[in-house]
Amino acid sequence: MESAAVAAAPDPTLDPPLEQLRHLAGELRQLLPGVRVGEAQETTKEFDREAFWRRLNEAAVTVSREATTLTVAFSRLPLPSPQETQRFCEQVHAAIKAIIAVYYLFPKDQGITLRKLVRSATLDIVDDMAQLVEALYINPAQSSDAIAGVTGSRENLISYNSVWDACQHVPQIPKDNKAAALSVLTECVDLVKDAHEEMEQAVEECDPYCGLLNDIAEDSSDSRVDEEDILGCPNNRDSYWSEEDQELIIPCLALARASKACLKKIRLSVAENGKKDQVAQLDDIVDISDEISPSVDDLALSIYPPVCPLTVRINSAKLVSVLKKALEITKASHVTPQPEDNWIPLLINAVDHCMNRIKELTQNEVES
Repeated sequence: MESAAVAAAPDPTLDPPLEQLRHLAGELRQLLPGVRVGEAQETTKEFDREAFWRRLNEAAVTVSREATTLTVAFSRLPLPSPQETQRFCEQVHAAIKAIIAVYYLFPKDQGITLRKLVRSATLDIVDDMAQLVEALYINPAQSSDAIAGVTGSRENLISYNSVWDACQHVPQIPKDNKAAALSVLTECVDLVKDAHEEMEQAVEECDPYCGLLNDIAEDSSDSRVDEEDILGCPNNRDSYWSEEDQELIIPCLALARASKACLKKIRLSVAENGKKDQVAQLDDIVDISDEISPSVDDLALSIYPPVCPLTVRINSAKLVSVLKKALEITKASHVTPQPEDNWIPLLINAVDHCMNRIKELTQNEVES
């Protein structure tokens, strides 16, 4: 009886449960930089694709199970004892370390694009688990009325669902570099499509005199309204497009539309002609294509008032450079088996035409 009492006695060296959670969250956060920059584990063994995906899926299932266990334990009173908390924390930490270890088994020669997707999925799991642990110690259970299952504050449930969703995403990761390339290219197409639609919508909704009535309304108490303000342009020139701005926007829209067309054709070429074993060429195509969307975003931002023509010209030139490089890399790769296909020269000509028009409209700014 005495030995049993000693075994059941609390360990005075253990921190309180919530303090242990705080430490665990910090430890998980410290793992993130290593995952972001960590290299693949070197090995002489031949890569077993099926075994890797099986282990990664199993590791994700383990993480989601530990997330459920931890959330249930800290979503109702009484909170776990220090000894129980220690066990929970060790299991969570081990599950996270295990999935990171599996990620490190994925070699670069299987494709950088695919490895980035695996890394991103792993980072999401680690980061979301750290957020869940933080939520549990910041918002501990306040009631003993919680029913069995995952309960607790709204913040805790949101954090728990994020971990669950991240783990559920693992089986959906593409299994080869061609599928990964298509996944990334599809995302690039969607992003550029959204940016182009936003640009078009902004132009359609533009009313060059939209600020005029507001200016007059604010000064309605003043009987001496400047006649030029009513008959001419509104005073707030920073909030509308001038006629010169609207003329400049036309080739910018055309350039964004050409960017979308380029990405669609590149994606189609990869889908129809891409080979799974040509990982390096697929990676090159994805790397340069991934630069198109941010370049379109920069151009889109520069056409909003007040418009700086020089900024528009610079951003257009950057986008054109990226587009041409993407088309040239695609033309030189295996996804374009017939380099004489005329779709690449046609797109290059369209891009050049847009850029030449932008140069014409901004030449005065360059010379001034």
